[in-house]
Amino acid sequence: MVNLLEGGFISEHDYNIGCRIAETLCGGDVDAGSLVDEQWLLDLERKNFMELLATDKTRARVEYMLKNGKPLRN
Repeated sequence: MVNLLEGGFISEHDYNIGCRIAETLCGGDVDAGSLVDEQWLLDLERKNFMELLATDKTRARVEYMLKNGKPLRN
């Protein structure tokens, strides 16, 4: 992701989204080898989604997609 960002292939916001997805898929800030349950992952997903939704760029992407049927690259 860092290489994509530094190479200009993704925006800062794309990088932020990607990092949040990676964090969610990896289980968050836990020790290696820790077991987490489904509720832990759902809570982490909800937290990251709500934090992204609170940003202007995410809301602009959602609105643009609903109006135009195409993704906004901001």
